[in-house]
Amino acid sequence: MFRIKKLDIFMIKQFMLLFVGTFFISQFVLMMQFLWRYVDELIGKGISMEVMAQFFWYMGLSLVAQALPLALLLSSLITFGNLGESSELTAIKASGISLMQAMRSLIVVAVVICLGSLYFQNYIAPEATFKMRQLLVSMKQKSPELEIPEGIFYDGIPGSNIYVQKKDMQTGKLYGIMIYRMTGSYEDQQIILADSGMLQSTADKQHLLLSLWSGEWFENMQAQQLGGSASVPYQRQTFTTKQLILDYDGDFNVADASLFSADARGKGIQQILHDRDSLSQVYDSIGHSYYDQAQARYYTEFPLSKRDSTTALKRAASPSLNLDTLFNRLNEGEKQRVVNLALSNVQAQMSELEFQAMIMNDADRILREHNIEAISKFTLALSCLIFFFIGAPLGAIIRKGGLGIPVIISVVVFIIFYILDNTGYRMSRGGMWSIWFGKGLATAVLAPLAVFFTYKANNDSVVFNMDAYRTFFTRLLGLRQKRHVFGKEVIINDPDYRADAVALSRITDEVTAYAHEHSLIRMPNPVKVFFRYEPDHEIERISDEMEAVIDDLANTRDKFVLTELNHYPVVSVKAHTRPFERRWMNIVAAILVPVGLFLYFRMWKFRLRLHHDLNVIRDTNQKIVARIDEMFPSTVTANNQQP
Repeated sequence: MFRIKKLDIFMIKQFMLLFVGTFFISQFVLMMQFLWRYVDELIGKGISMEVMAQFFWYMGLSLVAQALPLALLLSSLITFGNLGESSELTAIKASGISLMQAMRSLIVVAVVICLGSLYFQNYIAPEATFKMRQLLVSMKQKSPELEIPEGIFYDGIPGSNIYVQKKDMQTGKLYGIMIYRMTGSYEDQQIILADSGMLQSTADKQHLLLSLWSGEWFENMQAQQLGGSASVPYQRQTFTTKQLILDYDGDFNVADASLFSADARGKGIQQILHDRDSLSQVYDSIGHSYYDQAQARYYTEFPLSKRDSTTALKRAASPSLNLDTLFNRLNEGEKQRVVNLALSNVQAQMSELEFQAMIMNDADRILREHNIEAISKFTLALSCLIFFFIGAPLGAIIRKGGLGIPVIISVVVFIIFYILDNTGYRMSRGGMWSIWFGKGLATAVLAPLAVFFTYKANNDSVVFNMDAYRTFFTRLLGLRQKRHVFGKEVIINDPDYRADAVALSRITDEVTAYAHEHSLIRMPNPVKVFFRYEPDHEIERISDEMEAVIDDLANTRDKFVLTELNHYPVVSVKAHTRPFERRWMNIVAAILVPVGLFLYFRMWKFRLRLHHDLNVIRDTNQKIVARIDEMFPSTVTANNQQP
């Protein structure tokens, strides 16, 4: 039975504080990203604060479902990263509690958030999305705020271009006014010049009242009054005071809600399923009607019953009826008329078919959008759980808290999810991919990743150990490792120089004998390499003895010896014998000829390297033994007395 323990309460407190903070951060980032897409279309419209507050409120509600997975990922990463960095996670494991047991309370929280996301997307987010899109379209359609600049022509008023030389910001008067008004065609225009004026809005905000003083009015006479004459005279009048009424809708009007009835994002799951069935019936009936029309057109041109359609086709294809002969009997005028008639019929039918195809393609797109939206509600809710099982194990593995590495990892994972999900959405909406594949692509890719990280973290596997990966690829690619031996500040035991000199002399003899016996320069026998492998433990023993001597001499204070120790190569003791440890893998590599050739020449390369390494070891041994002889002259005598 599940019982709430102190550890569960502790984990929930640590997680929820971070989750609330990361949720608002994610929500803010998504809202700013959404706002920047439409900022150019909304700025300068003079929209009231009440309308903007409603827009931001509905926008925030519509983006909650997208912010929840990112918040879960980031908060779980930081929570377990903090626990690992402060060694609290180590203490929990030391007390006999596994990682999954420590995570069980947070798993319950993640499941509750997942179900809450699904409920939110089904009941709250559709209404918020509908209202937000309605306000967005209404704000786009609103006329810009009237703010006439100085020194340039302003075209924000429909049908008019206004130029103002100077403005008085205190009184609101305009000076040096020039107005171009287009009342009809290009010829029917008005040009107004005035020394000063003032622009005011009417009480209903549907018109503008423009008062002008001391100016002239130039107007072309209506072209239709002069019988369409090419030369149109104009009239000119001078005025002291004149008022103009300009059409300008400065009020905010909410767009018609029926414009968004086909948008699936503003519907819940039940409404999507209901509307999808209704739309399928409607579009099926339209498709059947198009089919019936095509059949009726065909049988009108070939007036036979459906039962005799095969006979009609046979008669049309019979040699006795030659259409070319009938066409050649006509005169040139009739031929031209027949060709034009046939061409016009074909073009009319093509236009009708293109129109019908456009309608049916639009119908398919709407149905696909409804199916996509129904599936995306489940996949987006499931992504909350997947992101938790990615973030929590990664935090336990990395053991880095704060907003540094967790933020970087969260951004990378979310970008991968966004690219996969957006690609699947676009390909599914376009009909290139099936809907289930497109919308399940991101989930199918990240779910195995979550299982892998959870398994590794629960088994305390080191996933991000760079040294382990570096060693693996070094061995795979055959890269040489360099030896690094440094002088020690504090030496507890001095090296046994005499014993080390004896060991190095013996190793010199052994490597000389080994190189002469194995003939490392020659190409190896492929049969022995892949099928009759014999283990070679001699070089392993020589390498172990050399490493023991190097470890002992590393305690020296002599700089010459330290320098020569770094000249010893790191010997690859198995790479020159066979490609793999297991026999069956060597046999498979030999059967796969390209792979076998690559591994064979790679192994020959390691044999040549080993031959070079043995020469380096022999030369270095001689130098170190000579140095020890200088330090302790009795060493040579002792070596010569060895039986």
